[in-house]
Amino acid sequence: MAGLILSAPGSASGKTTLTLGLLRALKNRGTPIRSAKSGPDYIDPRFHAAASGAECLNLDAWAMDSDTIRHLAAGPEPLLIEGAMGLFDGAPPRGKGATADLARTLNLPVVLILDVSHQAQSAAAIAHGFATLDPSIKIAGLILNKVGSPRHDRMVRTALEPLAIPILGSILRQPNLQTPSRHLGLIQASEHPDLNAFLNQAADIAEQNIDIDALLALATDQTAPANLATILPPPAQRISVASDTAFAFAYPHLLQGWHAMGAEIQTFSPLADQAPPDCDLVFLPGGYPELHAGKLASNSTFLNALRCAPAAYGECGGYMTLGETLIDADGTAHKMAGLLPLETSFAKRKLHLGYRNLTPQGGPWNTPLKAHEFHYATTLKADGNPLFQATDAEATALPDMGLQNGKITGSFAHVIAPA
Repeated sequence: MAGLILSAPGSASGKTTLTLGLLRALKNRGTPIRSAKSGPDYIDPRFHAAASGAECLNLDAWAMDSDTIRHLAAGPEPLLIEGAMGLFDGAPPRGKGATADLARTLNLPVVLILDVSHQAQSAAAIAHGFATLDPSIKIAGLILNKVGSPRHDRMVRTALEPLAIPILGSILRQPNLQTPSRHLGLIQASEHPDLNAFLNQAADIAEQNIDIDALLALATDQTAPANLATILPPPAQRISVASDTAFAFAYPHLLQGWHAMGAEIQTFSPLADQAPPDCDLVFLPGGYPELHAGKLASNSTFLNALRCAPAAYGECGGYMTLGETLIDADGTAHKMAGLLPLETSFAKRKLHLGYRNLTPQGGPWNTPLKAHEFHYATTLKADGNPLFQATDAEATALPDMGLQNGKITGSFAHVIAPA
């Protein structure tokens, strides 16, 4: 496997836009390329897939062991990994799960994207710090982003010369190259009003301003390990997975792993009022059901079939859909499936964010799990038996999570891997 990592000193440096531009530029060239996203993220990988034409991986150095990461990353095409947040930013207290951990695990070089919009010569101090903080991390190249003018570019480049780190390109500020966002980040790729035009514009900017051949030449070759990945066993033999813009947050590595272990997986669309195909378990992933609550509440074919399912498991948005009532941001209450004694609301939003260690108390899982939580919903009522005992990334005890009502289970946690 040949690969490299695109990272930055912090968030909002332009990593996603530049990654998408590079992926689409390589696709337009006919150059085979794969991509991955560091950490727990459902939205960016869909943009990656649209840009490259190939499915994007999630590689999570907090939740996945090293063999699993190497197994998922292995492949014949070069792998371009987009980092999350800053290069060394991860879970407390010591930053486990940072993009830097992926660089160590996969022994890949890092191309650092520097947002120089509010600095000039000081960019050299930042680059020097990132290049020297950890000798095991190789900063193999730099891309200067949000450059104000040719004069500004010369000032930054002159300051960086003593570091002898190759500068692969400079990107002038692009105020028109923005992607719409909402409370969990970017809107979904399927909702972008003109995604191809956006991706092609990003590709043109990458082609014109980045030495893509030099960037690809930095990718190092790795060998996949002989050890097997640790795969979470499937929760049932026949699984019907909800899949549309309201339920889009299912990790491909889990579905692929379950399929490889012999599970039969089919998809359906609750928004299209489709009934789940005949199965042993209905899986409702997370997504944005709160934006479609009125439609979901009126989709009787979906809801009635869900109520008759032999078993159901919901994560985050799917969990809320299994409940009794979902109140949207306008304060309107919508009746959901009524299979769990749960009421949730977006009228008063509160951020819940972080990695989670889960110990199942029943339901489809019988092994400790690594997961994450990211939502703004407020729980108004949750009666009954919890599904998980939970701690955070620092092993601090949290309130029990989720609910179980016979074969109907769910929680706000998104499961990533077995512990």
